Amino acid sequence: MGAALPAPFPNNYQYGKAMPFLTDRLHETERRQLLDSALADENARSTDITPSTSAETGLRSRFTFDLDQVEAELRGAIIGQDESLEQLLEILKVVRADIGDPRKPLATILFCGPTGVGKTETVRTLARAIYGDADAFCRIDMNTLSQEHYAAALTGAPPGYVGSKEGTTILDQEKIEGSRSLPGIVLFDELEKASNGVVLALMNVFDNGLLTVASGERTYSFRNALVFMSSNLGARELMALDDPRRGLVRRLLSPGKSRREHAHEVVMKCLLDRFPPEMVNRIDHVDTFNWIPKDKMPALVDVEIERLNRRLRKHELALDIGRALRDYLAAEGYDKQFGARGLRRSIRRNLEFPLAGFLLDGRPPTDVRSDSGLSVILADRRDGTVRFDYSE
Repeated sequence: MGAALPAPFPNNYQYGKAMPFLTDRLHETERRQLLDSALADENARSTDITPSTSAETGLRSRFTFDLDQVEAELRGAIIGQDESLEQLLEILKVVRADIGDPRKPLATILFCGPTGVGKTETVRTLARAIYGDADAFCRIDMNTLSQEHYAAALTGAPPGYVGSKEGTTILDQEKIEGSRSLPGIVLFDELEKASNGVVLALMNVFDNGLLTVASGERTYSFRNALVFMSSNLGARELMALDDPRRGLVRRLLSPGKSRREHAHEVVMKCLLDRFPPEMVNRIDHVDTFNWIPKDKMPALVDVEIERLNRRLRKHELALDIGRALRDYLAAEGYDKQFGARGLRRSIRRNLEFPLAGFLLDGRPPTDVRSDSGLSVILADRRDGTVRFDYSE
C-alpha cells in the first residue's frame, strides 16, 4: 500500500492552537482603538478654534501656539481662579514672544493652595490647548520620590551601580523638549513630598535648565520647557486665614494688604520652612490658588457635564441637564476642603450611576437627533430622584 497523502488543510487541533492567538490579537487591537478614540473625545477642545501655525506679530519667535485659544481653554475649564490665570497668561505672553533667557527653562512656576482647586488641571488644560492632548506633558509625582534611595529614579544611578551606564530615569525627554515650534511641559506634582536629594537636583534645573544624571552619561535639557510644580503647603494656614475672627485681626494689623497678599505671605513662609531659601529663590513665579467659592459651583457643574458629554460622544449621545438637577449637584458637591474632587464624586454618585442604569435598560433612543448628529438625553431632578428621557 502507498503512503497516506498529507491532509490538504490543517486539522482542527492546529486551528485550535492558532485561532485563540489571532483572536486575542484582534481583541487587543480593537481595545486599543476604542481607548484611542475615547482619549480623542476626552481631549476634544471646548472651542472650535483651530491651532495657529503662524501669526503676523512682527517677531521672529520660534513658538506658534495660539494665545487666544489657550486663554479660551483655560477660562472655560478652570473656575474661580481668575487672578492665577491672569498671571499664567502674562507668563505665556513672554514665552510666545520668545524674549526669555535661553539658558534657563522658559518659566518655572509653582502653584500652591488647597487640594482640588485646579492646580494640576491647569497644566492638563494647557497641554490640551497647545498639543490637543491633555496627557502631552511630563508628569512626575513627587510622592514616589519621597525616600532618599528613590532619588536615582530622577537623577539616574550613581557610577558603579546597576543602570548607571544607561542613565535611565523617569523623565520623558520628548515631552520635556516639546517641538521646534511648541514648548515642552513638565509638572512636578506635590513638590513638598520629594526627598531632599531630589530637591537639590531640581535646583540645577531651575538655575541653568539642565539635569545631568549621576553617572554623567546623559543630560536632560529643560530649556525649551515650561516647568510647573504644585504643592499643598499652606492649605491649613490658608483655611485659618479665612476665619472671620482672624480676618479682623489681620485687617487691623495690616490695613493696606489684600487677602491675596496675605495668602502669598502665608505660602512663602511655609515654603521657606520646607525648602532651602536658595531653592525657593530660583522659582520664577509662586502663585496661590483660592478656595472654590460656593457661587462658582454651578459653573463648575457645567464644566463637568461638558467632560461627561465628551465621553458620551462615542455612543452618539449627549446629555442636557435641567436647572433643578444642576442646582442640586452644585449644592451636594460643594466641599470647601476638597474642592472640585468633592463635586466629581457627587456627580458620579448622583448622576453617572443612574445614567448608566438608564443606558443599560435597553431603551433605544428616538430617531430625532441634534444638529451635531447626537441623540440628546434630558436629565432633571423630580420628586427627589433623577429622571432621564430622550429628547423628541
